[in-house]
Amino acid sequence: MHTFDTIRPFYDSEVNKAIHSIIDDPMLQAMMMFTFPDDRNQDWKRQMLHTHSLRDFQINFIYPGLKKVLEKSSDGLSYSGFENLEPNTAYLFISNHRDIILDTSLLNGCLYENGLVLTTSAIGDNLVKKPFLNTLSKLNRNFTIERGAQGRRLLESSIQVSSYIRNSLIHENRSVWTAQREGRSKDGNDLTQKGVLKMLTLSHLGKNPFDAFKEIKVVPVSISYEYDPTDILKLPELLAKARDEKYIKSENEDFLNLLRGIMGTKKHIHIHVSGVINDEIEEINQKEINLSEKFAELSLLIDHKIWKGYKLWPSKYIAFDLLNETDRYSDRYNAEEKEAFLQRFKEKVQTEDPVTRENFLAMYANPVKNKESIQMINQP
Repeated sequence: MHTFDTIRPFYDSEVNKAIHSIIDDPMLQAMMMFTFPDDRNQDWKRQMLHTHSLRDFQINFIYPGLKKVLEKSSDGLSYSGFENLEPNTAYLFISNHRDIILDTSLLNGCLYENGLVLTTSAIGDNLVKKPFLNTLSKLNRNFTIERGAQGRRLLESSIQVSSYIRNSLIHENRSVWTAQREGRSKDGNDLTQKGVLKMLTLSHLGKNPFDAFKEIKVVPVSISYEYDPTDILKLPELLAKARDEKYIKSENEDFLNLLRGIMGTKKHIHIHVSGVINDEIEEINQKEINLSEKFAELSLLIDHKIWKGYKLWPSKYIAFDLLNETDRYSDRYNAEEKEAFLQRFKEKVQTEDPVTRENFLAMYANPVKNKESIQMINQP
């Protein structure tokens, strides 16, 4: 499949050579010292040099690293819904997106612990420009999405990605993770972009694009962090948008977000998979509405599945009450939890600036607002 060579992860036959190319990189050394702090003899290096498959690399090195990250920077990971998925079955996981690396790593950790097919996962090419990160990404079974493409090149790139996803799901029986939108949600308001859904159908040439979903198993995923480790790093872009200003990323911004996401404080984390939604997709497809309206309904369906599955930690309720100057959800948190959130809030934010204050709190409060909207729809 040479048409995928510019975006695909390594084949197993390429793994060992790739490992040899980075084995002495200081960044890899630091990662493994963190992952295996008691390994004084660098046994990890000997094992890695004898690794010849992506799965072995992920299970023997990435998974232990993930467990160490959770141990050092969280109060634990919980999950739900995985019992409804089938072994040896490929799924298209469409997820809300908070953290560059952890979202997919956490999902794969849950899939591994439940004996399910691991994913190949989308990542923006802007995040893997450094040679070491590019190699590590391919070893972790990531495929790249070209950011910044326009016009004809954007269409070509989108068709290539769509074809790669379809090939992975149908011909390789490999699950795929993709975010519900381009890039992470900065404001906590998780909305599915129709463009992402349309991209998924581009490989279904010559047929009704919506029929493309019949051949794959679409599963919405909700990822909930009690504390967003990159919350303060997301604020400048939110503030620029609030002030109708153009936001320009700093040179190392993506890398700083990557590091903060891994090691920053998260407290509790929960992942929920909603189950396959193919029946609901087929209901939409049978409606006598135009294609644009079908994609709009599918976007809303995925939104609602993600919002419903999102676990609302005390931090979300506290932020909602502070933002709206109410005590509506005061029974969902205690005084200690509120004080801890306020301390974090005051340390990170210029609380006297109303725009900064509002944007920071909304980042945490929007999931509560979204779940409220679902409950209102479902009321008799």
